[in-house]
Amino acid sequence: AAAAAAYRAFGIEGRVVPDSDVHSLELARRYTNGDECFPEMVTLGDFLRVVASPGFDPASSAFLLPTAAGPCRFGQYRQLFERVLLDRGLGEVMVVSPGSSDGYEGFGEQAAELPRLLWRAVVCSDGLRRLLLQTRPYEVNPGETDRVHGESLSLLCAALERPDLAEGPRLAALVAVMEEIGIRFAAIPARYDRSRPLIGVVGEIYCRMDAFANADLVRRVERFGGEVWLTGIAEWLFWVNFNEQFNLRLQRRTLSGAMVKSRLRDVVQRRDVRRLLAPLARRFEGYDETTDMRALVTPAVPYLPYLGALGEMVLGVSGAIHLHGQGADGIIDVCPFSCMNGIVCEAIYPRLSRDFDQIPIRNLYFDGTEGDHDRGVEIFVDLARAYQRRKRVRRTFPAHFAA
Repeated sequence: AAAAAAYRAFGIEGRVVPDSDVHSLELARRYTNGDECFPEMVTLGDFLRVVASPGFDPASSAFLLPTAAGPCRFGQYRQLFERVLLDRGLGEVMVVSPGSSDGYEGFGEQAAELPRLLWRAVVCSDGLRRLLLQTRPYEVNPGETDRVHGESLSLLCAALERPDLAEGPRLAALVAVMEEIGIRFAAIPARYDRSRPLIGVVGEIYCRMDAFANADLVRRVERFGGEVWLTGIAEWLFWVNFNEQFNLRLQRRTLSGAMVKSRLRDVVQRRDVRRLLAPLARRFEGYDETTDMRALVTPAVPYLPYLGALGEMVLGVSGAIHLHGQGADGIIDVCPFSCMNGIVCEAIYPRLSRDFDQIPIRNLYFDGTEGDHDRGVEIFVDLARAYQRRKRVRRTFPAHFAA
């Protein structure tokens, strides 16, 4: 929603596809054979629902479908969707696919300021999601945190989509909105309980972020007594910057214009994070999400070195180590069924758990089929609760938690 609002600020009618559901899978399965990864099927089905909706105009419509290189079928999503569009006689529909090789600069081919605003939309959305997950498990009145989250998202989108603001005033407006959002969340009646186990969630981005794709994992953890620390989307974009610079060094282009541009982008994005989330600093105490990718991935080198490995598997292993250091009580790695990133991580986690205080780590795979997810999640939260009583690394709690 925030990204769509950013597009509207530049005169592009950005819209969010409908929430995924079973019908999305039904539509996608008409064009797939099971070799595709689960997020690819869900994305295809969501887009097909838009195509089939009343009033859809192929001549004035475009779909945003970013892509990436590396050991992931994500790079094939566009090709499949374009083939399906051709099969349906809709070859004129545009599919816009910025890539990760240049830090997704393709977002700004028509408006140079658009990538910066999209980045800020990501940062603010991540911050808002963190507030939601850090508050909802403790709310006194069920449903109130979701309501405040919805209202806050509307406030954020209203600020993002304003076309009349220059760079400086736009940043000031977003900072003011984040401050107002922080005030609203602080006013939610809640009983913050230090005994509730903290469960870190890492893994493939789409599955871990989409409630339909992960069978509503976050709410299941909360229902069985846990709090979820869900790694945000901004981490991936910092990882893209890190890899771009790593590859440029391998190509002996350390002093190139491309390297200067990538480093400058990294500096600017880190500064945006500090400014936009500054009003929430006290709420986020003890929930450190680093923007320094080298610091994040270096501890994982003995297990999965970024010098040779690619993709989200590095972030999964690195994230698990980071969350352990922040005092998490358990780690869940969420991936689509048959995802290579998840399979590699699953092979590494037993050793990592032994080396890091026997912290419980569980891989969960999803493919859209029904299963007894409640039982698995309940057992894992119980394991995390037992680990919480004996762990060596203790959490740092924000001031709003009772001593």
